[in-house]
Formats: sequence, structure tokens, C-alpha cells
Amino acid sequence: MTKFQLDPDTLTPARTPVLVGPSGWNFPHWEGVIYPSGKPKGFHPLQFIAERFDAVEIPASFESYPRPEVAKLWLDKSACNPRFQFVARLHRQFTHERRMDIPSVEAFCAALRPLRRAKKLGAVLMTFPWSFRFTQENRDYFVQLRRAFAEFPLVAEMRHESWGCSEAVGTLIDYRVGFANIDQPEHIRAMGPTANLTSGIGYVRLHGKQRLDWFVDFEERLPSRGAGYKYSVAELDQWQARIQDVAAFADKSFVFFTNDAGGQSFWNALEMNRRFTTPKRQPIRAEGGLLRQLAVA
Repeated sequence: MTKFQLDPDTLTPARTPVLVGPSGWNFPHWEGVIYPSGKPKGFHPLQFIAERFDAVEIPASFESYPRPEVAKLWLDKSACNPRFQFVARLHRQFTHERRMDIPSVEAFCAALRPLRRAKKLGAVLMTFPWSFRFTQENRDYFVQLRRAFAEFPLVAEMRHESWGCSEAVGTLIDYRVGFANIDQPEHIRAMGPTANLTSGIGYVRLHGKQRLDWFVDFEERLPSRGAGYKYSVAELDQWQARIQDVAAFADKSFVFFTNDAGGQSFWNALEMNRRFTTPKRQPIRAEGGLLRQLAVA
């Protein structure tokens, strides 16, 4: 059952933007599948994404702090789309390694300020491992993180189902942290599908059902390979309904697909984007010169 965790009596449904995109763009395995083969002169994958979507996640910020010149490049390459927004993942040292000191917090904030000053930073996503359960100790650490990064709009992805209880969700509401509604591979006490809204930012993150590295909480992610998990039309229909429920009361909503193996996150995001935008036709070339006509916002 869909439920809103903010009091619906105090909210008014409104038509607000739903920004859809893939999680990431720097994927060598997309060359010849999504991107043209051979890296044509002047081609940049971020510009390719910005021409087709209104948002993208920055997975790289989970592993390293973005350099100012890199952030400027991102702004330049996405300038073709004035609506375009970035969502940066909070670095793993804060969510997985639990190393939080003032110099590190300041350094990470400084790395994202060029995007914030340009009004292109939609949110900062805190992705916690499945082992991060709802306990008093973890709740206290969560609050510390919220205070440390108070200058940014924050969203939290909680993979353990204990964060779905009323007290845990209430914590996100109290501290105005968005709730990432996720689809993930089945596992013991894994967070199931939800349509929760705990701040002005609605958030949906779809990981697929088959991920070899999904339950390795503290190791680097394995390189994507194979055909990848492709969401069916029926699955997209179900998530579209949840997204509509969330977006009806959010100031703005983000929807991201992380199933990048085989380029599936691109194709699934393109289809979901079509459902929330007025489409126009634009050809996209795939491997071997195959011309595919797809609805592109």
C-alpha cells in the first residue's frame, strides 16, 4: 500500500517536475552500445546524457572528491540543457567507513559548491550499506551527518528494512532528509518497494534484481558486465504509479536507474522519462550503425 509519511492533510497535490536519468555516464562498456564507437571528435558522454535527460547521478563522488576543474567541465558539458541537475553521492568514508572529521567534511563540501552555486546540484545522496540498521547508535550518526552537511539538500538510501519503521521514517522527516524509494535484489530484511516522501525532494532509485556485487557492502563495486537487468513494461508501470504518488506532493522528484550493465539503465531511464515528459522524436545510433527511433525529452 502506498503511504505518504508527511501529513497529507497539510499538503496540496501539485504538478511538479519529475527528473529522470541514469546513475552515471562514464561507462566504457557503453561504447558501441549507447555511445558511438571510436569516440568521435567533440563527443562527450555527459553532453550526450544531458541532451536526453534532465538529471544524472554522480557515482564518482562516492569514491573520490570531485576536483573544481572537473565540476566546471561537468557544468560546461551539461549547459546544453538548462533544466539539467546533478545528484552527487556522498563519499563512502562518511557512509560506509564512518570517518567524519571537520577537514574532510569541508573538503567534500568545497568540491560540490561549484555545482551548488550554479544551481545545478539537486541533492546529495547518502547511500548506506545493508548492514546500517536502525539502531540508536546509527540514528545518532545519521543526525551527525545531516548536521555536518546542512548546506545541501540530502537524501538517504537505506537498504535495511528496519529504516521503514515509523520511528526511523520520522527521523528523516524531523531532519528534512529525503527518503530514497528503492528497488533492489531480494535479501533477508531488505528494504522493499515504497512510495515515501519525507522532505520536499521525492526520490526513486532502481537497481534491478540481479547484481553480483550487491551484498558486498565494503568492497569496490565489480565492473559491470553481461546483458544486465532490464525492467519490463509491467515493472515500469508499477514504479510509475509509485513515482506519481510521490511527485504529487514533492517540490521536485528524481528517478535514477543504476542497472548500467548492457546499457539497460539508459534504455530504462529513457522509457521512464518518456512517461513523464512530452516526447519528441530523435534518432539514436547504436552499435553497427543501427538507427533506433526513441522518444526523447
